[in-house]
Amino acid sequence: MSSGPAVPSSVPPVTPEDASAGVTTVLGETEIARALTRIAHEVVERNKGAHDVVLLGIPTRGVPLAARLAERLATIEPGLDTASIVGELDVTMYRDDLHKHPVRTIGATRLPASGIDGKVVVLVDDVLFSGRTIRAALDAISDIGRPRAVQLAALVDRGHRELPIRPDYVGKNLPTSLSERVSVRLVETDCPVDGDATGAPATDAVLISQRPTTSSEATR
Repeated sequence: MSSGPAVPSSVPPVTPEDASAGVTTVLGETEIARALTRIAHEVVERNKGAHDVVLLGIPTRGVPLAARLAERLATIEPGLDTASIVGELDVTMYRDDLHKHPVRTIGATRLPASGIDGKVVVLVDDVLFSGRTIRAALDAISDIGRPRAVQLAALVDRGHRELPIRPDYVGKNLPTSLSERVSVRLVETDCPVDGDATGAPATDAVLISQRPTTSSEATR
C-alpha cells in the first residue's frame, strides 16, 4: 500500500553526511503519521473493534510504533485504555542466528495485565525483511500464551522474504534491492543521534541508502 503523496514540509533535512552516502528520504513525519492512522482504522475494521486487541511492539522501534497505534485506536474507539492494550515482546532468545551472533542484549517482555489469552495480538515492527524476526516472535508468543489470532503490522515492507510470512497491515510497500539499506528514525528512539549529536532537528523518517545491508539487517 502507498502512504500517499509526500508533503515537503514533513520531510526532514538531509545532512551532508546523508547526501554523500546517497541517502534518500522515502517517508517523512507526516507520511508516517498518516500510515499509522490508516493502519489503526484497518485494525478496527478487520477486528470489529479494538477492545480485544493487544499490540506487542518488537524492539527497538516497534515498541514506540505500537504505542502510537494504541493512541490512534483510542481516538477511534472511545473509552479504550491504551495502557491496557500495549506490550513489548523480546525475541532475542528465539532467533535462529544466535550461533552467528552469540553476544546479544536480552530485552524485556512486558504484557498487558490482562495477558494475551483469547486476544487478537497484533505484532508491530518497523521494517519487515526476511521474516525471521517475526518467526522468532511467533515462537515467543507460543511460550507465553494462547491468543485467539496473531496479526502483523509493519511500517515498511521491503520484500525479500525468506519465510512464508505476510503482513496484515502495511504502512508502505518499498521495493528494494539487497544492496540497499532501509533505516527508520523515530523521535522516541533516535533523538540523541539525530538531534543532540548532529545539531539537526529530531524527526521521524524512513531512509533508504545505497549501502550493503549489515548481517544483522539480513535476518529481520
